[in-house]
Amino acid sequence: MLMPQELTTTRENEILEACQKVIEYRFRKPKLLRAALTHASGADTRLASNERLEFLGDSVLGLVVCEQLFEIFPNYQEGDLTKIKSAVVSRRTCARISRELNMGDFLFLGKGMNMHAAVPASLLADVFESLVAAIYLDGGLEAAREFILRYLLPEIEREAGGAQGSNFKSLLQQVAQREFGATPHYELLDEQGPDHHKCFKVAAVIGSHPYSSAWGRNKKEAEQKAAMNALAQISGDPVPFEAD
Repeated sequence: MLMPQELTTTRENEILEACQKVIEYRFRKPKLLRAALTHASGADTRLASNERLEFLGDSVLGLVVCEQLFEIFPNYQEGDLTKIKSAVVSRRTCARISRELNMGDFLFLGKGMNMHAAVPASLLADVFESLVAAIYLDGGLEAAREFILRYLLPEIEREAGGAQGSNFKSLLQQVAQREFGATPHYELLDEQGPDHHKCFKVAAVIGSHPYSSAWGRNKKEAEQKAAMNALAQISGDPVPFEAD
């Protein structure tokens, strides 16, 4: 937790730089990131805090998740889609992702907030939604979609699996067998990083046709993302995960 009154410009820039590395997105306009990380208690005015960004981010988050659910699960009823969406974009989920990213270390808070031993979950949820909005304003919908799905794809998969016993690989298998009479397989194209922190690049292949590859923190995640890319391409939609 950071107290803005005590920060030099150099230290503030260091904090913003560190945050960008963690979230794997570089801002063209760093002021948007600064605003997204600023709680009302640490702002000169309420309008200078992340509250307006939180409002926008909530809608962008909902749009991206609803769009993905609508495209990927064409046989799901409205009630099924609503149930999955509600769980995926819940405040609890947003707070957990922020906590996993250690976003509490980058928040600009007022002096009155330092009484808390840990950043409240509500603030962590707020900052995730604010980041979504800041990325949307800085890089557009595609940049926001990539950021959102990087963290919410496992949530979508988990909730969809619980609701319907399905996942993206099995969905692609169903589509491939129905549309092409073939079973997809997955090719490992590349791997990078040290042994304890490797990333894997995988492409789904149906017949002899490879679809857009995707990176994952393990082979299972990479295959799920590659399957999601293939499903998007088959539907004529933009792929959610660009590998290059």
